[in-house]
Amino acid sequence: MSDASGSAPAEGDADAARGVPGVLRDLLTARGPSGYETAPAAVWRDAASAFAEVSTDVVGTPLALVSAKHGYESAPPRLLVMGHIDEIGLIVSYIDDEGFLWFRTVGGWDAQVLVGQRVVLDTAAGPVTGVVGRKPIHLLREEDAKKVAQIREMHIDIGATDGAQARERVRVGDVAVIDAEPVELPHGRLISRALDNRLGSYVAYEVARLVADAGGAQWELASVAVAQEEITFGGSRTSAFALAPAAAIVVDVTHATDAPGIEVKESGKHELGSGPVLCRGSTLNQRLFELLFETAQAEKIPFTLEASARATGTDADAVHLSRAGVPTALVSIPIRYMHSPVELVHLDDVYACARLIAAAALRLDADTSFAR
Repeated sequence: MSDASGSAPAEGDADAARGVPGVLRDLLTARGPSGYETAPAAVWRDAASAFAEVSTDVVGTPLALVSAKHGYESAPPRLLVMGHIDEIGLIVSYIDDEGFLWFRTVGGWDAQVLVGQRVVLDTAAGPVTGVVGRKPIHLLREEDAKKVAQIREMHIDIGATDGAQARERVRVGDVAVIDAEPVELPHGRLISRALDNRLGSYVAYEVARLVADAGGAQWELASVAVAQEEITFGGSRTSAFALAPAAAIVVDVTHATDAPGIEVKESGKHELGSGPVLCRGSTLNQRLFELLFETAQAEKIPFTLEASARATGTDADAVHLSRAGVPTALVSIPIRYMHSPVELVHLDDVYACARLIAAAALRLDADTSFAR
C-alpha cells in the first residue's frame, strides 16, 4: 500500500524500461531559465502540435487545447493542466576589465552547488562555455575556508584575456545554466538538471496527448507549460486569468524523502517509485482532490499524500486566486537533490502522474462541480 491511501502496489519498472521519452529528453537538454524559456517552449509546442491546437502567449507560455468530445449548447467547461517549463539559472550583472563575468541568480540556488560548475551562456552570437570560479581553498584564510561560499564571491570565467574580449562575446543580461546532460541510471532512474520542472511540463503535454488519443474528454482540456514560476509565478497568473478554467490541476515536483537525513515526520513519506504525490491543504479544492484520490484507487495507480498548511510554493498559489477563484489541485512528482544539476527521479512516477491526471480528466462530465 502507498501511505494511508489504500492504493495498489507500485507497478515496478515496467514503464521505466522504455527509457527516457524523446520529448522529455529534448525538454531537458533545452536551456531555459525563468524569462528565457523560448527553447524548451518550442520543443513543447512542436510536440503538442501533433494532436492539439497550439499557441504561445506574450509571456512565453505555450498552450495545447484539446477539444471536448461532446457538444454543449454553450462552451464546455475547461480543465487547466499546468506544469512550469522554466528552470533556475544565472544572469550576468557585470563584466570587469580582467574579463571575468559577475552574476546574480535566477531563482533559488544553494550557493555551494555552483562552485566549480561548468556553465553555458546563451548570447546573441550563440552559446558560450564558462566555469564558475572562486578563490581556491588553498588561498583562503583558515576562518574563511570554514564559511559557506557566497554568490558575490564567485565569477564566471569564459577564457577571455581582458574585459574588451569578454564584452565582445557576452553582454550584461545574458543568462546561463549549468552544463549537465541527462544520465540514465539503472532501475528506471534519471539524473538531470531542470527536472524541476520540465517534468511537470512534460506531464501537462502527456496528459493532453492521452486525452486526445481517447477522443477527448467531456470538458475541454487546456494544457500549458508556464513560464517564470521560479521568480514570479508570472505564467501561471496570466494563463489562469486568460483561460478562465472551471478547474485546474498544477503539476510540480516535491522532495523525495528516502534520501539520508530527511525527517519523514516533517516532510511525509514520498519514496522514489511510490507514484505521484497528492496534496491536501487550505488553498486547495477538496472535491478536486477527492476526484484524483478516487481515480488513483480505481485505476490502481500508486500514490502518496502530503499536507500543505499554508501556501504550497507552487503555481497553485497563483491559480487558485485567479479571477473569482479557481478550484485547484496540486499533484507532485518526488525527486531527490532539488535545485541542483543532479536532480534524480524515478520515471515510473512521471508516467503514473500523467496517467492519473488523464484518467481524472476523462471522468469529468456536465454534472461535475467543485463548488465548496
